[in-house]
Amino acid sequence: MNLKQLSALLDLSQTTVSRALNGYPEVSEATRRRVLEAAHRHGYKPNSNARKLATGRAGSIGYVLPVGRNIDLDPHFVEFLSGLGEHALSREIDLSLTPAPYERESEAYHRIAASRSVDGVYLSSMRNDEQRIALVRELGIPFLAHGRALKPENGYAFVDIDNEGAFHDATRLLLQLGHQRLAFINGDTDFSFAMHRLDGVRRAMADRGLPVAKLQHHSAAMNEENGYRIANMLFRDADPAIRPTAVLSASMFTTLGIVRALNQLGLKMPDDVSVITHDDVFPFLKPESFSVPLSTTRSSIRAAGARICERLVDIISGAESEPVQEIWPVELIVRASTGPAPAEHRMVRRRTAETAE
Repeated sequence: MNLKQLSALLDLSQTTVSRALNGYPEVSEATRRRVLEAAHRHGYKPNSNARKLATGRAGSIGYVLPVGRNIDLDPHFVEFLSGLGEHALSREIDLSLTPAPYERESEAYHRIAASRSVDGVYLSSMRNDEQRIALVRELGIPFLAHGRALKPENGYAFVDIDNEGAFHDATRLLLQLGHQRLAFINGDTDFSFAMHRLDGVRRAMADRGLPVAKLQHHSAAMNEENGYRIANMLFRDADPAIRPTAVLSASMFTTLGIVRALNQLGLKMPDDVSVITHDDVFPFLKPESFSVPLSTTRSSIRAAGARICERLVDIISGAESEPVQEIWPVELIVRASTGPAPAEHRMVRRRTAETAE
């Protein structure tokens, strides 16, 4: 079936059918659905070259992929890309990756703008002093950010999770359970999500009157080896009277290393130490599958990828014209890895309170 036949079947003009298939905002949602359903039912596939000529679009969205000797293939990115790719397939949109080392990232965006090889780009791994927003605006490239910069440009569109709220709630739970000696094994604080999480932990401690200086905070790339290394540093040779009674972890991958270290040191969750981690909902790494099911803050990074693609396509088509700033709430799920502070710690607190009286 071709466009002319599909138009005749629907009793619509070819222009209306083409615009509905390509997401133009002036086509009503009811008409768009009707056209898409008929196209799917009758197996209509638009000619990609003809569509590009008719719309003036590349039919592709892009991403500048960091490369270099110090860049690892991050499972978080792979999961995000899976969600983005699934939605791109449903909208018949291609993905284009432009590899570039960090120091030559600006050149990559200039090439994208000059070649017009993509209709828009998404930005991820937002940095504390983010430079890319101003750059893509200057180049006239439609964009959507996954995350927020600490010092952002005004009025840009993004999708993010409430990182600060998530770790505030997780910390508040631990404090309610009597924990006062906390450790936070965070992600790299060059990135804004890690700073937002640290702000959440500090705010919860301040709310309870605890000095934030008591927090043992460590920042590193979120992988198993760093979790293992830092957990050993926190617990292996530490005096039980001063070592943390609870650990907050930025990622399930970091927590793999934390749990390995605790097992080797003979420390039990939650009797000796409580653990709360962030879960990006990886299908191959489930918190309930650990020997002690893990308490988590949970938000699907795959769902975020799909949403980024959905909104970026709408931005490109003009269906989304305002810079919507979307922040997802994060669910706190309490499982067996979290419990009251160890008995000796509660006794120290009780003696301190009695002395103060």
